[in-house]
Amino acid sequence: MADTAADEAPEVGAVAVYKRIFKEVLESRPSGMRLRLAHAMGKNRSFVSQISNPAYPVPIPVQHLNTIFDVCHFPPQAKSAFLRAYARAHPRRVGRLSEGSHERTLTLHLPDLGSAKRNAELDTLLQEFTRRLIAIMREK
Repeated sequence: MADTAADEAPEVGAVAVYKRIFKEVLESRPSGMRLRLAHAMGKNRSFVSQISNPAYPVPIPVQHLNTIFDVCHFPPQAKSAFLRAYARAHPRRVGRLSEGSHERTLTLHLPDLGSAKRNAELDTLLQEFTRRLIAIMREK
């Protein structure tokens, strides 16, 4: 069992390296970036906080990397350093970055409905509609 812990320790350290880079980029952006990123990924803000915290060993899922790079406007040097660290931590996952479709972000300007609850309901409705529409479009 000690061998398993030893095998996992380098990955945990490697995960922390790329998460530190991500956290630095996030902290250099305007306030609200975590929420904007969460919306773009279809996740909660707490998910973004967890995947950007080097203290948590949870890896960043590869399918979210392009969205993170786009929404956070990663500087080229930070992106290169991040990808090198990500490749060290997850050598088999990094190849998946160039596979499949890439996502892009679209910003919509919606009216304020006068209620945080109603605004959140509209946001959720549009996000769910988009996810379902894309799933239908990808069916062959």
